Amino acid sequence: MSDLLWQRAAAFAARAHAGQMRADGRTPYFSHCARVAMIVASEFGCADERTLAAAFLHDTIEDTPTDYDDIEGGFGKVVADCVAALTKNHALPGPARERDYDERLAAASWQARLIKLADAWDNWSDVGARGGKAKGIKRCKRALALVRQDAAKHAELEVE
Repeated sequence: MSDLLWQRAAAFAARAHAGQMRADGRTPYFSHCARVAMIVASEFGCADERTLAAAFLHDTIEDTPTDYDDIEGGFGKVVADCVAALTKNHALPGPARERDYDERLAAASWQARLIKLADAWDNWSDVGARGGKAKGIKRCKRALALVRQDAAKHAELEVE
């Protein structure tokens, strides 16, 4: 039995984030990656292996020594491009970094934006549980704006 792409991505992300913790100081960071992939699959109904792999890997370039070439070599260009779109450029100063990130995400695939929505949802749920909702709400609103752009392209979907 061969490993599925998302299973290999989950194992890679778990190793890459080993020792990292969420802001509460108790929860292993990898749990966030797993929750994002679970939201993509269970809440949004996306079973595409490359999208699920990118969901598991979405923070590896930004938060670990992993680079684009590592992701591309292990999981292919589509997954690597998606993860890169979800990675902020920390070489830029704060406001410029956020503008660059928003512009790249707006130009990225719908899969990247779906993962971003799942990421925002999980972060908001996590931050909300600790009482710091303002930042999470802002992130969710930005992600929802991108999803509405995608949904507006499909007449069969109702967009509010």
